[in-house]
Amino acid sequence: MKIGLPREIKPLEKRVSLPPQCVKILSDHGHEVFVEKGAGAGAGFQDESYMEAGAELLDKPQEVWTAADMIVKVKEPIHPEFQWMRPGQVLFTYLHLAADQRLTELLLEKQIIGIGYETVQLRDGTLPLLAPMSEVAGALSVQMGAYCLEAKNGGKGILLSGVPGVKPARVTIIGGGVAGMAAATVAAGMGARVSILDINYARLGYIRDVMRGRVVTIHSNPANIEEECLNSDLVICTVLIPGAKAPRLISRDLVRRMQKGSAIVDISIDQGGCAETSRPTTHENPIYIDEGVVHYCVSNMPGAVPRTSTIALTNATFHYVLALADKGWRRALSEDPALRAGLNVHHGKITCRAVAETFNMPCELPDF
Repeated sequence: MKIGLPREIKPLEKRVSLPPQCVKILSDHGHEVFVEKGAGAGAGFQDESYMEAGAELLDKPQEVWTAADMIVKVKEPIHPEFQWMRPGQVLFTYLHLAADQRLTELLLEKQIIGIGYETVQLRDGTLPLLAPMSEVAGALSVQMGAYCLEAKNGGKGILLSGVPGVKPARVTIIGGGVAGMAAATVAAGMGARVSILDINYARLGYIRDVMRGRVVTIHSNPANIEEECLNSDLVICTVLIPGAKAPRLISRDLVRRMQKGSAIVDISIDQGGCAETSRPTTHENPIYIDEGVVHYCVSNMPGAVPRTSTIALTNATFHYVLALADKGWRRALSEDPALRAGLNVHHGKITCRAVAETFNMPCELPDF
């Protein structure tokens, strides 16, 4: 198979979809790999390493898109990449279609076979390709939340950990999944007073046991969310419904009543965000103030640490990349239910029920 690795063009996105060691394995399996020059530089992988691994370096992104049967990316395609797609091309990346109707319609129009990292799902319900980036984003969320709380950024001017004689900050985490657990671990480790909300009692019990009493576990419902938001310095939103738009759990009215200078870090912004006041931001301009609350809503948070993120991501994705290349997409999906769950669009049809329901469009499950 001919596999393309274009350079990511989302603002300040420096991750790369495959490091040289993965390219070498693909080459050893007889596949042709086309890499855009400079694609890995932001994550510390130089062009020479890709050449030594057997890749062919190309000058322009459109050359990569034209040459490849399968494009492997990190983030969803954006303009001008749309014009380089061709019918029947496999696109394996984070898609987050439920948050972007225009992208969904373009992929349908282009007859793309779109497989989203975020909806590859194992039998036990876990999301193996979302987990590593969720862990990075969760850990980063506390760091970015501390940044938002600095006075120069419009925050309350408080230190998460506090100091002797001064109370630590109160941190509320909505969602007890991988990202929420990572955020709780970092925040509690810094000495903040941490509460975490989730609807799953078993998950709350697990968190309580693992965290050994360092966090307060609370059942997630509107009343408890309201109480915690009103009393917190930092709120971190991590809720995810596979393939679907994130639920709006924090209304504008609630944000308006939160303490002035408090902060919201919305990790769920990739899927639309959990707060009514959330809107996507970039690493260049990561924060804004709405209703007196500092918001951090960068839609590619792990891009802030591209080296760590690239390695963590490809540790999880490469098994599937190799299967798609070795077997072809039809056979690979037919033999692996987890990978088949990642299929979002296929030859002009939506194949992910959550995406179809979001836009009130028909869903046609694959027949293989």
